[in-house]
Amino acid sequence: MTQSPAMPLPPPKERRRLREAASLTRAQLASRVGVTSETVRGWETGRVTPRGRKGEKYAKLLNSLETEGEVTPPHGGAADPGVADPGVADPGAVDPGDVGPGVVDFGVADHVSGRSGPVPVLDRDRDRSRDRSRDRDRFPTLDRRRVPARAAGPLRPDDATGALTPDQAFDALYAFCAPALVRQTYLLTGRRELAREAVERAFQIAWQRWPEVARDRDPAGWVRAVAYECALSPWHRFRPRYRFSEPPPSDPFDRALLDTLLKLPPSYRRTLLLYDGVGLGLPETAAETEASTRAAANRLAHAREALAERLPELADPEVLHWRLVELASIERLRASKPLVVRRGGERRARFWTRAAIAFTVALIGTTALTVRTAPTRYEPPVPRGETVQGVPPPVAPGPLSESERELRAKLREAEQKGPERLMPQPR
Repeated sequence: MTQSPAMPLPPPKERRRLREAASLTRAQLASRVGVTSETVRGWETGRVTPRGRKGEKYAKLLNSLETEGEVTPPHGGAADPGVADPGVADPGAVDPGDVGPGVVDFGVADHVSGRSGPVPVLDRDRDRSRDRSRDRDRFPTLDRRRVPARAAGPLRPDDATGALTPDQAFDALYAFCAPALVRQTYLLTGRRELAREAVERAFQIAWQRWPEVARDRDPAGWVRAVAYECALSPWHRFRPRYRFSEPPPSDPFDRALLDTLLKLPPSYRRTLLLYDGVGLGLPETAAETEASTRAAANRLAHAREALAERLPELADPEVLHWRLVELASIERLRASKPLVVRRGGERRARFWTRAAIAFTVALIGTTALTVRTAPTRYEPPVPRGETVQGVPPPVAPGPLSESERELRAKLREAEQKGPERLMPQPR
């Protein structure tokens, strides 16, 4: 039975203020405490009360941040003039710091939220991990409050309130989420071009419904769900370009892992990626996959069993998580520019709008022609003929008698022209 920590905890809002004042992300704080970023989110919102050893460690960490001078008091203004105020209710303003845990950057292990503790490294992978350490050093830990401002360039407010325009907010969200989503979608499909196409299509749909997406509590989760649906659509099997498989990864272990993932049912694969790859909690995974929590847990268990049966090294969920991260990071997957995606979505919207207008005009013209040429009165149809029963068949003519022969000869000899006429003679 767990007990509350002996050290008092500050209020939930103060917990978040202390973390942000120390320039720590939820992922960084979670790695120090040994919990997931979703747990830290629950502690900061007040939905969950820290308990047990983790809660005591969390309380000590907050106390050390406050007492040892690691925290500077927040100023009255915004921390960064280039980032919009998250409290603004403008449809074009999005707070990328609250986009949820689903924007895990699969390109770098340091970006992954929701996982903590030392990374288990197998003996066979020490050389490969050492080779990739130089690439990881080039990617510093991201601060979600400042990434969109750097990714989208200088964000200039459109009015005195400091709210971003819809274009700027969309570009910031795309620059922050698109690279990670492309890598996640690649693990779902095993196809590089399809992953990029699915993510672009998801952001195009988001741009068409931008007021709805901007007001959503988790815009990144909204786009991720649409991207997964587009990537797992069964209609791709009828496209000629997707009938042939793409070149697999060069590493034998990565190739075996990707092949095992693709053999799982789509629902199992998606659940495994969201829980063990992205780091979502089980309720969030069940909600995104439109399943109950029990069904999501069963899918996750069966998917893990299938992976462990073929690859015993991945029986540990922590090892599986980092394997998925490395598998996605080795692929050089690039996302298009935000402007290209927005213009592509606008062109697609214009095309389908014009097609709908043309179809409506054709339907109206066909209806008018039918009304013009339709008959004005009812004409009953002619019934089909019926066979008459009881009528004797006609008798065929028999041989001529002697008198009929004489009459026929007389008719042939008589003149056909002239005043004379043949008159019947009485007998």
